[in-house]
This record gives sequence, C-alpha cells and structure tokens, in this order.
Amino acid sequence: MAKRLIRILILTADAGFGHRSAANAVAKALKLKYQSAVEVRVENPLDLESAPFFLREAQTDYDRWVKQVPELYKLGYQASDAAIPTRLLEDSLAVLLFEAIRDTFSGPLPDVVLTTYPMYQSAIMLLYRLRKIHIPLFTVVTDLSTVHRLWFNRNVDGCLVPNEIVANLAAVNGVPQDKVHITGIPVSPDILYETRPAEKIRAELGWHPELTTILAVGSTRTEKLLEAASVINHYGSELQLVVVAGKNEELYQELNQIGWHIPVQLFDFVDKVPLLMKASDLVICKAGGLIVTEALACGLPMVLTDIIPGQETGNAELIQRLQAGVVAETPLMMMEALHHFLMNDQKMLRQYADNARTIGKPAAACDVAEILYEAGKASTPPKASYRARGFRPAERPLEGDSE
Repeated sequence: MAKRLIRILILTADAGFGHRSAANAVAKALKLKYQSAVEVRVENPLDLESAPFFLREAQTDYDRWVKQVPELYKLGYQASDAAIPTRLLEDSLAVLLFEAIRDTFSGPLPDVVLTTYPMYQSAIMLLYRLRKIHIPLFTVVTDLSTVHRLWFNRNVDGCLVPNEIVANLAAVNGVPQDKVHITGIPVSPDILYETRPAEKIRAELGWHPELTTILAVGSTRTEKLLEAASVINHYGSELQLVVVAGKNEELYQELNQIGWHIPVQLFDFVDKVPLLMKASDLVICKAGGLIVTEALACGLPMVLTDIIPGQETGNAELIQRLQAGVVAETPLMMMEALHHFLMNDQKMLRQYADNARTIGKPAAACDVAEILYEAGKASTPPKASYRARGFRPAERPLEGDSE
C-alpha cells in the first residue's frame, strides 16, 4: 500500500525574525526527516490582501515601535496581558483575521496545522466551527520566559513550549496538561548536524583558527552593538570579531568606517548565523527569543546588549539566572563582561558554554516535526478542498491507501 501524503500547513508572521525562523526550521526538519512523505507549506496570513491593513503594516511597524518608543510598547504589552483584555483581544482577532485565515486554507486541506504566531488561533477555531471541520492544530511558543497570555489557547491539540517555566504558564492559563509538550524553540537543524570543531569551521571560513572568536549579531532593533564592537576593538590582540549587521544599513556603514585593531569580518546579512555561531566562542546580541535559543543550542555564551522591555526582559533574566550569559548595556559593562569571561585562562567562558550546552535543545525542530507528522498520520484525511466561496471536492484525490 502506498503511504498517504501528509500535508502540513505552517502559519507564521514577520514581526521580528523569530516566528519565521521557527517556522522555517520546522519545515526544513520535516523535509529532512520525512522527505517525499510530507508536503509542507509555510504561509503568512498577514501578507494576504484579506488581512486588515493595519495588522499587515504592524509587521513592519514593529521595529519602529520597539526602537523609538520601547516604554510605550512595554505598556501596551503588559496592559493586554491580563485575562479580560486577552479574551477581548482573542474575540477581536477571530473576526479581524477570519478572512485571511479562510483564504490561507484555500485548496486541499492540510492534515495538521502549526502556528508560530499567537494571533491566529482564535480565527482558526472560528473557521473550524463555522465549516464543521477539525484539523489538528499545534502552537509553538517562541518566547523563553515572558510569555503573553495570547499564546495559550486551551482548544489547540498541542502547545509546544521551550521549557518548564512556559509549561507552567500554559497550565496556569488553562491549557490541559496532556496538551503541553516541552520541545524547545525550533532552531535550524543545521545546528544539530554540524559537529565539526570550531577551529576547523573557522579555518574553512577563512578566519584565524586559533584566535578567540566573538560573534556580534545586530538587526534594525539593536542600538548598542556599535559601542560593544568598539570596546572589543580596543580590548586586546588575542581576539577576532565577526559582525553581522542584520540588514541594518546604517550600522553596517559605520562598522566599515572603523579603524580596526583586531582581525574582523563584517557582513550586512547572512543566512548562516548558526554556522557562524558554531565557529565562535562568544556571541553579543539582543535578548530576542530566536537568537538566544540558537546560542543555547550551539552551546554559546551570550552578552546581551539590547532588551525589548516586557517581551524580552524574561529572556535576559533567565539567561543570567542559568549562567549562560550576562547583560551589558553600556561600554563599561561590556568591558567588565569581557574581562570576566577571558580572565583565568577563560574559565568563566568555558563554564558558561557548558551551561548553555546543557540548556540548549538543538533537536527541537526535529522533535516538533515528529509530533506534527504523527498527528497528521493519525488524523482523518480531509475529504475536500475549501475555497473562499465554500467547500468543493479536491481537484485531485489525496494520495492514500488504495482499496
């Protein structure tokens, strides 16, 4: 008998990098693990014309809000993170996003759905109720500690969380215990499969293999990376620095104008940050869920220079408490962090690397992929396609067992 093709729909958004990166990591893991047995679609419903324009634009406005008015962003985040406001927000999103979710489900229905963005769950549930269908729905939470209530919908089939802290928050917010699975935040499977020593990777990248290597990762939301790079530049000759500006053109231009006293590699943007992490000894970054999770998965200690109030505060507190990184928001704090990491033959650097390695979950994307695949196999194959005007028979039969 031919195996049934398992169709998996992954929903994401582009407010920051974390949601999209988690979605892509799971999609890649599914294709690596199950190959032709799965058909995977990664979609952003907010990109559709049927999505409200202000929600579409909110994706691009996200950077501006968190950078220009962080305290106001924090206030809005905290004000909505309460039981009654969250319920009102869910009801509003169900109506506002219904058309976009409906259009995303056009065509052959999937066997299982994953969302890496919290705003879609109520609209999906509304679609299921109105169309009298049920497709297993899973949510991947992409925050490590400070998690908005909107992530926790008790009607999902699975809430996939990064750690015990978030598992407890899910339970407090009404998600049944049997639906909560600790998987970690999905990161690129490349991290799991890259096992070469850092020195070998550095040599292949054309870097100095023997020098202690610091990776600095920026973005349009980082403001303090330039100061941090300047401190490293004047710290000592036994270091080399690799900087990824993350499409921050102003930062990239300023970096190119510095008179460097140590070996340096400058990139505007790369699509291989996990590989650069595997080649490094320390990473300087913001406290975003994605970059922090990737660093942990690589066993890489962190110096956190930028923290979005509210959303990323918990990430920074968690990393410090677990002694996998430190916060350095000023040049003096950066100098102190470097000194502590590198003194005594880098004893603290090695200890923090061990801590990060213990906490990190490089197999998270593969674990999520397995959960989705098994749920898809166990689900009843959809019998129809859904179009904007209603249900129609599928244009071609789903691949399945022949009788």
